[in-house]
Amino acid sequence: MHMLYDSESFVVVHMLPQPGQDDTQADEKPVPQLLRHGFEIVDKRSGKEVYLDGSWAELFQQQIIAWQRNTPSQEEVEATLEGYAGLAQNPVVLH
Repeated sequence: MHMLYDSESFVVVHMLPQPGQDDTQADEKPVPQLLRHGFEIVDKRSGKEVYLDGSWAELFQQQIIAWQRNTPSQEEVEATLEGYAGLAQNPVVLH
């Protein structure tokens, strides 16, 4: 897990796959797991989060690569994250 962005309004965390984890019982064969990464975007203002994986994660990864090439302003980053925050349905739960 890598924190990519943290502001007063948003937190973005890159969740990396953890190889070697599988669903097994002591006497069963391992069940292969698809190793996938994803991004968690937390909207601090609303207290909600969205998890992007699959094609959504790939699109967001492309956005990050574009930001690395052309350093955006904080306002541009926040505007992009605002669009993704509109997908947020899950309340943030502390464990």
